[in-house]
Amino acid sequence: MESKRKLPATDILALDRTRLANERTFLAYFRTFIVLLSSGLAVIKLDVLSDIKWIGWALVVIGPAMLLIGIIRFFYVKRHLKKVFNYEL
Repeated sequence: MESKRKLPATDILALDRTRLANERTFLAYFRTFIVLLSSGLAVIKLDVLSDIKWIGWALVVIGPAMLLIGIIRFFYVKRHLKKVFNYEL
């Protein structure tokens, strides 16, 4: 088992910035999911856009895929940060 090490204040601040950046990136993926899903549903529901209904279905499928990618990436980076920066404050 690895012993915990004490990090300098600059490294702790850099770690905090990286965590916040990871959260912002996840929120960007989540925003993209919401936009793609709502746009896809709007295209599907509007009768005026019946010629491009296939685009709506594509957006409905791509939206959750984007959310899944964002969730996987968020937890991957979070786990990697914990593993690399094994520290105590």
